[in-house]
Amino acid sequence: MKMSIGFTAFVLLAGVAAAASAKDQPGTDWISADEVKSKLIAAGYSSIVKIEADDGHWEGEGMKDGQKHEFHVDPYTGAITQDNEDGD
Repeated sequence: MKMSIGFTAFVLLAGVAAAASAKDQPGTDWISADEVKSKLIAAGYSSIVKIEADDGHWEGEGMKDGQKHEFHVDPYTGAITQDNEDGD
């Protein structure tokens, strides 16, 4: 019985880990990182230094209005859903 419970716990944890890593990969129906970059430049970003899939959206960093910003972008529409000035 102990072995069965331990195995079940392992399988559940492995499933959670797999689901979490799947959120860090672009979906097949997402717009491309190049399309995201084009939309960000159109929105006033002068330089994009990082774009990556994270937690079900595009996330990255770039320069806007002379300041470093961190952003989140909707993976289907390219809409900027979060834009924070990074005070490094």
